[in-house]
Order: sequence, then structure tokens, then C-alpha cells
Amino acid sequence: MVFTGAGISAESGLHTFRDADGLWNQHRIEDVATPMAFAKNPKMVLEFYNQRRKDVLAANPNLAHAALAELEKDFSVEIITQNIDDLHERAGSSRVLHLHGEILKMRTTQHPNRLYPYDKDIQVGDLGPDGYPFRPHVVWFHEPVPLFETAIQSVQIADIFLIIGTSLQVYPAASLLQFAPRKIPVILIDKNIPDAVRQNDQPIHFIEKTATEAVPEMISLLKQFN
Repeated sequence: MVFTGAGISAESGLHTFRDADGLWNQHRIEDVATPMAFAKNPKMVLEFYNQRRKDVLAANPNLAHAALAELEKDFSVEIITQNIDDLHERAGSSRVLHLHGEILKMRTTQHPNRLYPYDKDIQVGDLGPDGYPFRPHVVWFHEPVPLFETAIQSVQIADIFLIIGTSLQVYPAASLLQFAPRKIPVILIDKNIPDAVRQNDQPIHFIEKTATEAVPEMISLLKQFN
């Protein structure tokens, strides 16, 4: 089981949300990432996500994405990601669950499970077949995380839990660690690991490096468990 966050895609040139130069330091969450923001100023919200989509299309998978895809040659690999990009899929990973949605898909405000390709900018007034406005297929603040229970079930049966590119600060996603079986190997790779995470009572092997830097060490560790 692999759990990835913004740090893995940052090395492909995509902005993280919470770093010093992250998107939330450039845009107020309340303005672009809530249902209330979309109701108040849909043009601003759509422009923000239209740009996120363009950024993703311009990016390419990096060594860390490729390494996870390669792991499928030796392991049964499932990826749970907080990222809304498709870089895991483009690298070749075949089982990817997007907790927070997918920026290359859209849905209407009325039917969250009816998904459509997001192949051009969404404009104010664009309506789906159901007559309701289109919006990006992303989970905003103040919205439930629909696939969280599915993710929990997958983590509970993991034999190895690999965490890459997240400091485990975003909830409820960060709480997935609590559902991992207590005796399985847990490896956490991130360039900045908070003290609070280090003090977790779950035995964790920490690698405080970027995702691409840590790939050789990660592969070495995983071979011990194969």
C-alpha cells in the first residue's frame, strides 16, 4: 500500500499547497476551494482550477512515480493519493485511488458521481446533461471525502505501508496511518518530517529526503520484505 502527497508531484514542477511557496500562500482557501466560494464567485474558482489543469498537462511523471510503477513487477501495489494529478497513471501505475478527486475530470454540482472528461477550460454557465453547472471533480474544504472508507479498507489489509511526499498534516487523509496493521513495515519519505510525526507510537522507518532522492533506499528496503 502506497500513500502519496503533494511532495511527490512537486518534483515534476507542480506547486504544493502548504509549503512556503505553496498555493495556499498565493490564494485564500476561502476564495477558491470551498463550495461557498464557488457559489459566491464561480469565475475566480474556475480560473484557479483551469490553471491547475493546465499545469498538470504540462508536467511529466518523475523518477519516484516511475519507481512505484516498476514495483508492480514484484509486488501487488495499490496507491492512495491526495494528489489530483494523473502522474501516477501516466507513469504506469494501474491501481490508483484519488482521495481528493481528479483535475482532469469534471462533474456537475448536483451529481458528484457522474464524471466527464475535463478536456477544456470550464466556463461560468457551462452546464452538464442534467442542467446543473459543471465544476472540477475535486474535494473542496467543507466537503466529505467520498473514497475515505474505501481507502481505510485497503490500508487495513496492507502488508507494507509506504508513505511518500506528505508530512501527514492534512486530515482526514493523514489518519490513514492509524488503520495500518500494527506489525507491518511502515516507511515514510518526505523532505520535512514534523516532530509530531516522529513521535507517533507506530514504528516507522523515516527517510527525510525528497521522493526522487529516496527511491534507491526505498527499493533496497522493500527487497528485504519480498
